[in-house]
Amino acid sequence: MSAALITIEHISKRFVKPLDLAGRIAARLGSNIRDEVVHAVDEVSFSVDQGEVVGLVGESGCGKSTLGRMVAGILEPSQGLIRYRGASIADLAPSEARRVALKVQMIFQDPFASLNPRMRVADIVGEAPAVHRIVARTDMDAYLDEVLARVGLDASYKRRYPHQFSGGQRARIGIARALAVKPEFLVCDEAVAALDVSIQAQILNLFMDLRESLALTYLFISHDLGVVEHLADRVVIMYLGRIVESARTEEIFRAPNHPYTQALLTQVPRLEARRMSFQPIVGEIPSPLDPPPGCHFHPRCPHALPRCREVAPELKEIAPGHAAACHLND
Repeated sequence: MSAALITIEHISKRFVKPLDLAGRIAARLGSNIRDEVVHAVDEVSFSVDQGEVVGLVGESGCGKSTLGRMVAGILEPSQGLIRYRGASIADLAPSEARRVALKVQMIFQDPFASLNPRMRVADIVGEAPAVHRIVARTDMDAYLDEVLARVGLDASYKRRYPHQFSGGQRARIGIARALAVKPEFLVCDEAVAALDVSIQAQILNLFMDLRESLALTYLFISHDLGVVEHLADRVVIMYLGRIVESARTEEIFRAPNHPYTQALLTQVPRLEARRMSFQPIVGEIPSPLDPPPGCHFHPRCPHALPRCREVAPELKEIAPGHAAACHLND
């Protein structure tokens, strides 16, 4: 490990749906109707060291994918900074920003919807290297063969279309497309969630092999703690747009601190827990349109204090390398 490759500083993302004409008229007439604002990501800060695998975990709708898209440059943050090797990406010159954009690539959740059905594999994987002149056109065929072989696909497959492949093979094509521009950092957004369990294991092994052979760094987004446990060096737990806990993987699983993390871990299937009854987290995740005040988890927390309903807890270090956002630590 060395210095941070990606640093996220107080990143927030809000999606605003403006009022239509009828809504604007109603507002002018004194109605309390207002623009709908989705608080997708709220003041998130953490870093990913070079060569590290960070697992970003949380329930559906907590903002994981939105955060991943901001890191990959697909979405602009509403506020905050993203730094690449210490330099703010927003302040880079256009040529340098394009170079950094190639170094940070994303692998999407749905391996079929993210592939153009009208393009052959050769065009899907080879388009970006050709546009950015990473490989000369005369060397493109050999380069595509090399990239496909690296992800476990036969070179003859490059003449086929996405519908001619299985889910696992399409996932490998998505990985090959990301690798074709020689990135340093991969954002993997639920990259194995849509696959069968046996295929998931193959793709996870591929990710680990690529990490070793290409010196890659990953932000691995998942709702499955069982997958993250075997892949990540460090785990970041997210709830309703905020980070509630962050620690080394073994520390998270050995001594979870935040009540939300504890509740998540009790639901991870274990062979030794044969007679354990399933106890879901009480209540529903609040809407990001109207998040609760104070700690976002307090409506579902069995240990909530009066202070939790009023003051949002800060993410503080409670042990070396272990941070949590919970008033109970005070």
